Amino acid sequence: MPSDVFHPELRRARLLPRSIVTPRTLPLIRRLQVRSGKTQPAGGRIERIDETVTARVFRPAATAGPAPALLFIHGGGYVIGNAAMGDRFCRLVADRLGIVAASVEYRLAPENPYPAPLEDCYAGLRWLAAQPDVDPDRIAIAGESAGGGLAAALALLARDRGEVRPVFQLLSYPMLDDRTSARADSHPRRMRMWSPRNNRFGWSSYLGAAATGEVPPLAVPGRCEDLAGLPPAWIGAGTNDLFHAEDLAYADRLRAAGVPCEVYEVEGAYHGFDLVEAAADVSRTYLKARLAALSAVLGDGDRVSS
Repeated sequence: MPSDVFHPELRRARLLPRSIVTPRTLPLIRRLQVRSGKTQPAGGRIERIDETVTARVFRPAATAGPAPALLFIHGGGYVIGNAAMGDRFCRLVADRLGIVAASVEYRLAPENPYPAPLEDCYAGLRWLAAQPDVDPDRIAIAGESAGGGLAAALALLARDRGEVRPVFQLLSYPMLDDRTSARADSHPRRMRMWSPRNNRFGWSSYLGAAATGEVPPLAVPGRCEDLAGLPPAWIGAGTNDLFHAEDLAYADRLRAAGVPCEVYEVEGAYHGFDLVEAAADVSRTYLKARLAALSAVLGDGDRVSS
């Protein structure tokens, strides 16, 4: 493999697996994640939204009146992960930008296929908009990987229902299109952490019975024909990410529909690189770009620092 396949600062790339989540590994991964999801977050608290949904909420130290807010949706291929995965980002958003940030705990597939996870996220959005310390007209939604796909779907659902209108969608290497699993032009040797095999399992788990029929566009944003009227978007992805091509295609379609969309590409970065190698300069720069994009819409850009 050529030495320039991966970004030079991502030194763990060659040691990482190409594939992680399969039907066989799913139970073990979930057991390892149980404790972190139940522990109270440092600097935040777990709050009940309804009988099935909670959120890990981080509030700024002081605000003058209702503050802008962010609903964060964690990744995990729709089948693993928990809201605690958003603690670091949400804490930074609250502390640096003065934004109320909530990471929603949605139900996972395959036990809870579409539309349950999306409806859980929508419940989180409505709850956040109703909080007395939140300005309901200044709410952004964000997500990573499958959480990015759910955030994109949530933007579509919120547009269609018209109850809460997010002003921005911050999508980090979002999982947007189930058809990517069948692409013949991907480069499996360059993939890390998420492979076409993982992708087929994640999507089939999430879509459930819908996978064999006409796929609902709200389940798969990449299939949605009407993207008009959505909030502006920021999409980030690495060039060695399985989702790179589908993310660029979605960005192009957003722009064609009249939705402003900024794309941030990281040459030689694999899926989830910024989480696996958070201390690398390229990961820190990526984080700063995400915070700056959010700050430009909801916060004070001068507060974003390295």
